[in-house]
Amino acid sequence: MAQHLRAPLENAGGTLDWIDLRDHDLPLCDGAAVYARPDVHGLARRVRDADALILALPIYNYDGNAAAKNFIELTGKAWLGKTVSFVCSAGGRGSFMSVMPLANSLMLDFRCLVVPRFVYADDHDFPDGRMAPAVGQRLIDLAHETTRIAAALKAAPVGT
Repeated sequence: MAQHLRAPLENAGGTLDWIDLRDHDLPLCDGAAVYARPDVHGLARRVRDADALILALPIYNYDGNAAAKNFIELTGKAWLGKTVSFVCSAGGRGSFMSVMPLANSLMLDFRCLVVPRFVYADDHDFPDGRMAPAVGQRLIDLAHETTRIAAALKAAPVGT
């Protein structure tokens, strides 16, 4: 699903910075020494430089996956005030609200503005291994809503 976001985000006119956690051998957050690592600094800078972030993550056992949560912990304060959206995949329909603890944490800990639209899809949304057109449209809508909100916040930052 994340790959399907590329075109609508690029068409929105901004610069797309793509971070695939599979491409990074990130340490587990220990709350101390890992913050000094150059790769952690580099990822934190990329998050800090972003106007908005769309987290595409799988849901495991009714929760966002550990790799995404570790990434947020490692990059911490770089998330301050960011616009954040979610794209979630899961094995079943029952965990559609599983991303909310992560969203609440981003809102409360880092004052992120979480876009009140997210895309959640499960196995039923991929008949014959192909993504259903309705999911594709929801991804396009999410991309537009995320860029629209991020642009509005950039144009009128808090305190103006």
